[in-house]
Amino acid sequence: MHAIGIDIGGTKIAGGVVDELGNLLRYERVPTDADDATAIEDAIVTMIEDLAGGERMPVGVAAPGFIDAGQSTVYYTPNIPWRNEPLRERLESRLSLPVVVDNDANAAGWAEFRFGAGRLVSDMVMLTSGTGVGGAVIVGDRLLRGGFGVAGELGHMRVVPDGIPCGCGARGCIEQYGSGRALQRMAGAIADAGGIGAGLAKAREYEGGVLEGAVIGRLVQEGDPGAVAAMSELGSWLGQACSSLGVVLDPQLFVIGGGVASAGDRLLDPVRRAYADHLPARGFHPEPTFAVAELGNEAGAVGAADLARLHEDPTYLAFAPR
Repeated sequence: MHAIGIDIGGTKIAGGVVDELGNLLRYERVPTDADDATAIEDAIVTMIEDLAGGERMPVGVAAPGFIDAGQSTVYYTPNIPWRNEPLRERLESRLSLPVVVDNDANAAGWAEFRFGAGRLVSDMVMLTSGTGVGGAVIVGDRLLRGGFGVAGELGHMRVVPDGIPCGCGARGCIEQYGSGRALQRMAGAIADAGGIGAGLAKAREYEGGVLEGAVIGRLVQEGDPGAVAAMSELGSWLGQACSSLGVVLDPQLFVIGGGVASAGDRLLDPVRRAYADHLPARGFHPEPTFAVAELGNEAGAVGAADLARLHEDPTYLAFAPR
């Protein structure tokens, strides 16, 4: 059964037709205005109609926010003016197709579990580090949703009491220490300090006073000591967060995705070290492995489509290949 997956971002909507093996048969991407909820809904409908081509397919929509346990209502999304938005009902009324709505990080994590880095395990945690930090938790081959549907918001786990203010209203969330924005802040501080930050300072001056994530990433790949130190600091925070998650969830695998994951072992090595340094009773129980996400920017659409397929046929996974 083919399914359609739609991934809504703050600046774009991406979508595709996905087969049972996670292959994208068609893929589209259009820009959006995050401030115009009506225009976003219209763009979603247009894309789904184009991808479906008159055929009946289940549709999964991945949205960046809190989604209810029924995979229907968007409680809240920070970058789009949706508050208690009955998105599933609105889309189904316009499309006459079965629709489910899920969190975007859940969709990406599910895609990695089914078709990517996590395809050989039953218990997995994914952390996505980009503009913010997202997460998804797989327990016993099932996506953890929680009693109200908003489990897995790992970016808002507090790691520093009274720490840096977060956009969610709390302070000290891992999002403020393990995201791409955090990496920019850390790199800027290293550049200001001189010494190993000379390369970062030079790049910042060349870029007009701003250190973008792509520039920092390039310097990390080149082995610039200041950029590597910033990446190591970020990885250390993510590793500490993983150690706390590990004692609660006991996953076999941690998958790190998002833009910063392109650093590969330059990121994973400090993550592993910090995890080991903060893990209780180390040496007396098995430890998880760490991997970089494999599916890239298409993961959200692929995961949303597979979750829609599962919602349409709850027995699907019993016969689905992995």
